[in-house]
Amino acid sequence: METMLEQLSKYFEDKERCIIGVWGQGGVGKTTLLTTFNNQLNGYNDFHVVILIDVSNSDVLDVRAIQRTITERLGLPWVDTETEDARAKLLMKALARKRFVILLDDVRKKFHLEDIGIPLPNTDNRSKIILASREQDVCIEMGAQQSLIKMQLLGAQASWNLFFSNLSTDARRSIESSYSIKRQAEAITKSCQGLPLALNVTSRAMAGLKSLNDWRDAMSAISTDLIEIGGVEEIFQRMKYSYDKLDSTTKKCFLYCTLFPEYSSIRKEQLVDYWIAEGFVPPNEDWRGNIIINKLKSACLLEETNSGLKVRLHNVICQFGQWLANQETNFLVQSGMNLESAPEIEQWNKPQRISLMSNDIKEISFSPNCSKLETLLLQNNPNLKNLGSKFFKSMTKLRVLDLSNTGIKEFPECDALRQLQHLNLSQTPIIELPRRFGVLQELRYLDLSLTEALKETHDNCSKLLKLRVLNLFRSHYGIRDVPDLNLDKLKELKFLGITICTEDVLRKLKKTHPLAKSTHRLSLTSCPGMETIHVTDFNQMKHLQELYIESCPKLSELVMDQDEGGVSKLEVLTLRELPSLDTILVKSLPHYFKKLRELTIYECPKLENINWVARLESLDKLVVSRCNGMVHIIADMAKGAHGTQNMRDRTCEGEEIEMLVDEASQITINENTKATNEEDEENIEFPKLRSVLLTDLQNLVSICSPRKFQSLENIRVQECPCLVRLPVSSEYEITKLRQICGSLEWWNRLEWDGAETRKSMENYFITI
Repeated sequence: METMLEQLSKYFEDKERCIIGVWGQGGVGKTTLLTTFNNQLNGYNDFHVVILIDVSNSDVLDVRAIQRTITERLGLPWVDTETEDARAKLLMKALARKRFVILLDDVRKKFHLEDIGIPLPNTDNRSKIILASREQDVCIEMGAQQSLIKMQLLGAQASWNLFFSNLSTDARRSIESSYSIKRQAEAITKSCQGLPLALNVTSRAMAGLKSLNDWRDAMSAISTDLIEIGGVEEIFQRMKYSYDKLDSTTKKCFLYCTLFPEYSSIRKEQLVDYWIAEGFVPPNEDWRGNIIINKLKSACLLEETNSGLKVRLHNVICQFGQWLANQETNFLVQSGMNLESAPEIEQWNKPQRISLMSNDIKEISFSPNCSKLETLLLQNNPNLKNLGSKFFKSMTKLRVLDLSNTGIKEFPECDALRQLQHLNLSQTPIIELPRRFGVLQELRYLDLSLTEALKETHDNCSKLLKLRVLNLFRSHYGIRDVPDLNLDKLKELKFLGITICTEDVLRKLKKTHPLAKSTHRLSLTSCPGMETIHVTDFNQMKHLQELYIESCPKLSELVMDQDEGGVSKLEVLTLRELPSLDTILVKSLPHYFKKLRELTIYECPKLENINWVARLESLDKLVVSRCNGMVHIIADMAKGAHGTQNMRDRTCEGEEIEMLVDEASQITINENTKATNEEDEENIEFPKLRSVLLTDLQNLVSICSPRKFQSLENIRVQECPCLVRLPVSSEYEITKLRQICGSLEWWNRLEWDGAETRKSMENYFITI
């Protein structure tokens, strides 16, 4: 790897080499090379943006997924209804203003960069493309013919070092003390033919071997005929040995991962929920699922993403798993292939598990005969609007059904689904649940979140007594009457997402301790009489992570009391369409917002500032939109815009004014004590803030005073005509800044503390 990195670095530093191709067989280390190089480049000051993209979803190029990766990395708005061509033009325009490095991993066929929205790099724009492929010809066709790097297999000593490093202390001792064992181990190492993936998978599987017989058995197991598939026959038998070492439950869990598109990330929580429904993991023992994930990671059969919240399969491992699944059981996997129609009805007869997720299927009007089917994954087919009325008729063994993010408006007859345990209907336009929905007595997981058209459940949720997860968060089906709450019988409930439409229901929920303790996501919507909310009234909701308050016309005050018990787990807060809200009072530490990561304030016209956000030590993302009363985000800097300095929230009186003045003094940089307190201020204010999005704020004149934002990467400003200064100056360096997005007209009106500051910021500006 060091040799490959040196060669890649040499090519990269050559200004004439704009497109660099890395090629070699599956498992040779191309992904590791690109990932390592990407991590090194993230501190490179010569480039505005570095983007690593997993290109391959299948042999069909997923243009939308690639465009989304680039869009999110640039901090640009994502519009679902926008065409690929329109999005490509926007990305071309944005990237043309930047010096970029884009690393494209696992390119299987030639495609035109411009069709995605990537300008061709050249010596004038000084941008770079690095691509990795199994085929040399693909690299040449993509324009890397003058800059080709062939990934070399590991030599004998390097192979041995890698193999030996993964063994346990006992296994190493057995090798060092026995010449016969060492010969067996060396033979196994040699059989991996220098492939890093094969060496890692094999050595992890053999990490605990000690006796000579154990090593002989291992050698025998991997010496049988190699499996020939997909050009990676060199390592499939080694993977088979590693797989065979797993216990039966972990094997099933590994094969389940192959239902997802290659290289797609899978949320750990989602994966464990599926495994529970399948019976691989006992209910209420989610931790066992995490142990299985760790086992698969240790065996090099599963990779963890950078966030630590998701996992994925290496594409070679995924191909191996799909082959294995069809040897040991019957899977039909056509996920992420841009299908416009479902497989023919005959193909549904035998499979135990079917995955057609992430396609463009329009309808499935037939009623398949699939009595063996246990898992059906149809999520992320947004144009799938119709399932035949008898679609589920033969699915008597079905345990997992995922229809999330589809266009389903009507749920077919469900009497046959009496074994169903996991049902996801989130983000669908479904209007009502069937009257006979209550027959699903084995159901343990029901997600109806973001069902904005759902009007009627026929009180079926309260009849599903085995429910562990019930998610009605931001569903149109909000509970409006106290009797309708009627969920007290759900004794097994561990996770509740709920939408509440009256104060009476909220009061009942706060008093109903079992339900309160299960509440993780709470939406307060259209509560007509609600005037004040004390967030600590939710103390019984010890697991509350997300609070969404919307369309409460009389709500004028939101009070964040002290969190004296340290119980708050609140991470996401949204305040939306609150026409009377003029006071948000955050009391002294430890306050209820200690763990808040995301804050969105939308259409709250009476708020003039939100001074308190400077003390949110975990805040990662701040979004403020359509708040026409907002003059300052933090009122510590009106000097630059108005010549006065607003130090308090003018809407409060008496004791509240004094408290806000005290708070404001904590977040204002006092010029007399700046030299002594500067380091402390920088450590306290916005330590984790990465993204600021400000849209349609007609009277906003300032964000805050300049300061050293330790983590800030993105600033986006749209339709803020009075905002003529940004919180940047020559005095403070924002080291992680990636982009400032806005209109060219707005950018040209901005005022700076000097020409040098303006010039340095121009490199980060993207027109939108």
